Amino acid sequence: MPADEETPDTASQSFAESFQAAARASAFGRLNPDEAPNGRAIIAAIGGVRGILESALPGIAFLVLFLLTHELLVSVLVPVALALVFLVARAGARSPLTSAIAGAVGLAITAALTLVTKSAVTNFVPGIIVNLVFLVVLLVTLVARRPLVGLIVGILIPDATGWRGDRARRRVLTGATWLWVGLFGIRLVLEVPLFYAGDVAALGVVRLISGVPLYALFLWLTWLLVRGAFGDGAAGARADDSDAN
Repeated sequence: MPADEETPDTASQSFAESFQAAARASAFGRLNPDEAPNGRAIIAAIGGVRGILESALPGIAFLVLFLLTHELLVSVLVPVALALVFLVARAGARSPLTSAIAGAVGLAITAALTLVTKSAVTNFVPGIIVNLVFLVVLLVTLVARRPLVGLIVGILIPDATGWRGDRARRRVLTGATWLWVGLFGIRLVLEVPLFYAGDVAALGVVRLISGVPLYALFLWLTWLLVRGAFGDGAAGARADDSDAN
C-alpha cells in the first residue's frame, strides 16, 4: 500500500478531528455551561454585533431592494457586494475569515442560481436545503441513539464523556437535540409552502425572523438544559485545568 494512501482508520480519525474542531468553533463552543445564561454571552457566541450584521444585512438588502425595484440583478448583487465588504473588513482587522468567506461564497452561489432561473424565490432555495440537511443529520443521530448535542457536549466538557451511561443526562441531551429538530422543522414548515406559493415578501420576513432571533433563542434554551445537567461538572473540570496550570 502506498505510504500516502488514506486508510479507514486515518479517515475516521480525520473526521473525528474535524468534528471536534467544528464543535469547538461553533456557538456551543463559545458558551460556558457553568455560567448563568445571559444575553451578552449569547450575542458573543453567535459572532457578536458584527456577526449578527453580517448574517442579517444581506437578506434585508435583498428583500428591500426586490420589493422596491423588482430588479433581480440589483437585488442579488448588492448582498454579494456587502459580503465582500464584510470580508475585506475582517481581513483588515485580522479577524477570522472562515465565516465571512463561507457567507460570500454562499451568497454568490445563491445569486447565480437566482439569475439563471430568473425567479426571486430561488434566492431562498439554498437556505431551505441547508435546513433540510441539518434536520436529517439531527434525526439520524437520534435514531442512532447518539444525539448530536450530546456528541458536542462530550467534546466540549471533559467530564461529560460518559453521558450515555447517565440516564438523566442522556434524556436532557436527547431533548436538547429534539429542540433543534424543532427549529429546523419550523423553518421548513414555514418556508416551503411560501416557496411554492412564490411569496417573496413573506419568505424574506420569515427567513429574517427564523434566522438569528430564533437561533439565539434555541441556543439560550440549550444552554439552560446543558447547564442544568453539566454545570457543576464543567466548573469542576475548569477548576482542575486551572490547578494543573
